[in-house]
Amino acid sequence: MDLHKTCFVCQSSELRPLTGYYEKHSLVKCRSCKLVFAHKIPSTDELNEHYKNYSYEGNATLSEMTRTAYSKLLDEFEKFRKTNRILDAGCGRGWFLEEAKKRGWEVYGTEFSDKAIEVCSAKGINMKHGALSPDMFEENFFDVITSFEVIEHINNPLTDLEAIHSFLRKDGLLYCTTPNFNSVMRYYLKEKYNVIEYPEHLTYYTKKTLTNTIEEFPFKRMKFLSTGISITRIKQSLGQNQPASAQSSDDNMREAISKKWYLDLAKRILNTFFTWTNTGLTLKAYYIKK
Repeated sequence: MDLHKTCFVCQSSELRPLTGYYEKHSLVKCRSCKLVFAHKIPSTDELNEHYKNYSYEGNATLSEMTRTAYSKLLDEFEKFRKTNRILDAGCGRGWFLEEAKKRGWEVYGTEFSDKAIEVCSAKGINMKHGALSPDMFEENFFDVITSFEVIEHINNPLTDLEAIHSFLRKDGLLYCTTPNFNSVMRYYLKEKYNVIEYPEHLTYYTKKTLTNTIEEFPFKRMKFLSTGISITRIKQSLGQNQPASAQSSDDNMREAISKKWYLDLAKRILNTFFTWTNTGLTLKAYYIKK
């Protein structure tokens, strides 16, 4: 079994095992930069066995609430449009890029699954197979690069960030989201919190450690948010059966909130508190290439 001997961000060899319900996932914490990650390095066979359960079959659809969220995000990206090219690293079924394509963006994506490549290519998305590497795209090629809930799956994120920095033009935008290890949900659910799972997730970030990781490269922070809770995630963690749409409970809640101005106001206040205290479910980092 291969193990990390040093922290892959700061190279410190002082790695402290996290005890309690973290031990079965082999989590360690770097004493120097405080990054939490899986001590074990999964083998290719181990990863293939795990990810073979990911399915791109069937008629899954994008919810209207998620479509609205993507639209608002794309509104933010408009001011960065110069080359008119956008990349979503680890784009899944390509739903975000579909929405970008409707706005006239030239869309690109990456994925490991042959089926995902097939599904996205059929939607007119320019696809590349496998992990990001510096020779995958030209330097300064993109206005915007997105990474939705991907960086936590990566065994060494610096390799991907190096490629992303190369692909972005000067003053281009990196938008990265990932689960927050400091979320109130982790403290509430403890050992039942299903975000913590090896080899599904290999690195666990807080605002501080995600900032340290991204700023290993010449990026300038534009904005950093920590938002949300997830009813779906709570139910899944507690072993309650969920409907076929993995996001249905959360979408139902968001839809109900959107119809009442006072609930929407309460949501915005709560997300402001989560960002201030760094305790929301998700970290959302906006970074500009220097």
